[in-house]
Amino acid sequence: MAQSHPRELTLSRNVLRTLLVLNPIFGFGILAMFITTFAAEGFMMRALLHEHGATHSAESLSLLAGMRWIMLLGTLAVVVVQVALKKLLAIVETVSDGDPFVIINAERLKTIAWLALGLEVLHFAIGMIARSVSTETHPLDIDWKFNFTRWMAVLFLFVLSRVFEQGARMREDLEGTV
Repeated sequence: MAQSHPRELTLSRNVLRTLLVLNPIFGFGILAMFITTFAAEGFMMRALLHEHGATHSAESLSLLAGMRWIMLLGTLAVVVVQVALKKLLAIVETVSDGDPFVIINAERLKTIAWLALGLEVLHFAIGMIARSVSTETHPLDIDWKFNFTRWMAVLFLFVLSRVFEQGARMREDLEGTV
């Protein structure tokens, strides 16, 4: 049941395909920085300490360890986002085909909801790491703050997945009676 492709769907598809290419590139960049903190630890420490004119200390080592954890979690977040983008593109494709209310889309939405929840937990963990290693001498300001809207979006995704599931089941029941 193919139908015309509205501009919004075409734009969504193109944006998602672009993000599916850019996201891993971003992830490799984070991973490269993580590896560099081990391969060139001295350079990294000098770069960190130069800004504040500080010396090599337990505080600066703690800051570097915190940054490593943040980079590691950032790399994990890239993987989570990649899976979510693939699921969302698959949903957009079913909308383009004119058949979005299918059980598989409900499952995809539920997966995206869990992934979004995971991203929020990662975001929280990164904020706590930054807060725990940041000092007056060595601040690690990543501009972290709690965002109620994102948590509401997670809840919305869980509810929407259930709506899709119910709609698909109702449609199956209706088709079974015809």
